[in-house]
Amino acid sequence: MTAYKIALLDGDGIGPEIMAEAVKVLELVSSRNAIEFELEHGAFGANAYFDHGHSFPEATKQLCDEADAILKGPIGLSHEESKKIPVDMQPERGALLPMRRRYNTFANFRPVYLPKSLAHFSPLKPEIIGDGIDFIIIRELVGGLYFGKKETGVNAQGRRYVIESLEYDEDQIARIAKVAFDTALKRKKVLHNIHKSNVLKSSVLWNEVVGEVGEDYPEVEVKHILVDAAATYLCLNPGQFDVMVMENMFGDILSDQAGGILGSLGLMPSACIGPDKAYYEPSHGSAPDIAGQNIANPYSMIGSVAMMLEMSFGMEQEAKNVWHAMQSVFAQGNSTSDLSKPGKGIKMISTQAFGDLVVEELAKTPVAGA
Repeated sequence: MTAYKIALLDGDGIGPEIMAEAVKVLELVSSRNAIEFELEHGAFGANAYFDHGHSFPEATKQLCDEADAILKGPIGLSHEESKKIPVDMQPERGALLPMRRRYNTFANFRPVYLPKSLAHFSPLKPEIIGDGIDFIIIRELVGGLYFGKKETGVNAQGRRYVIESLEYDEDQIARIAKVAFDTALKRKKVLHNIHKSNVLKSSVLWNEVVGEVGEDYPEVEVKHILVDAAATYLCLNPGQFDVMVMENMFGDILSDQAGGILGSLGLMPSACIGPDKAYYEPSHGSAPDIAGQNIANPYSMIGSVAMMLEMSFGMEQEAKNVWHAMQSVFAQGNSTSDLSKPGKGIKMISTQAFGDLVVEELAKTPVAGA
């Protein structure tokens, strides 16, 4: 029997609640595919700091080192609670960025998918959504401003200052460009390169390298769009996009905007892929204001499981089955109060109930190779 070890990092806020629903799906996938998933939880994030004195404890690092894949919940607390944690130990600086650096997870995949049947979730007009939204953002994840040199201090005039560097070399750009071109080849063979070369020299180099890599992919049409224009087009005509590639901060911002056009970041899972390790996570935050209320939709957490099944374990058909199961639950008129307001034809259910229904629908789908 094939066996995989998965590190489960519940995170903060609603993290443990939605992780519990993801585990239900993993347990069913395991039982019906004769695959053993060894699931082990690890502390990570703000609560890890309060419980263990570090937001990424050594025990969790060892767990992740040994795991075949990592499933991570959202991290972070409210602004006021975060003040209780030293700046360098706050979840993003003390846990998330170090994990990305540790495993060199340079390629971030964020699928932006909303079928026409779920168009009611989106704030966009139906005529803009058309037959649905379906594109993917590929974000470089271990370079740029977030990982560049940083300096703070007081200058000769007694004024506080900060310097942060946006740093990339051509190898970093080339490897994410190759991932983007390979993805475009599998889809519509159109790649939108997002940049700001009219202002940033980093984007000038970015575009040069993307062009060089593109010479090996003559079948793929490359369209270059300034990042501010891309932000506008995401609202006015998202259907024009299929695969988008961009540097770290641009991807951070535009992928959150993409969640907005879906109606919620709760509808956007993600995968963070490195040469030897990958972690999977919802794109949304920890929503501490609704934690413990059993109302957070686990869609993006379960969607991250689907991405893990496909990208880390080669279980493409089972991943499709998980997506189908979640869409079926929505198609039956079910939703949660973090995504929807009560209305005609909408049945408001809990986090746990949504997870149970996904498992029920998944059980109805055929097992690959059976």
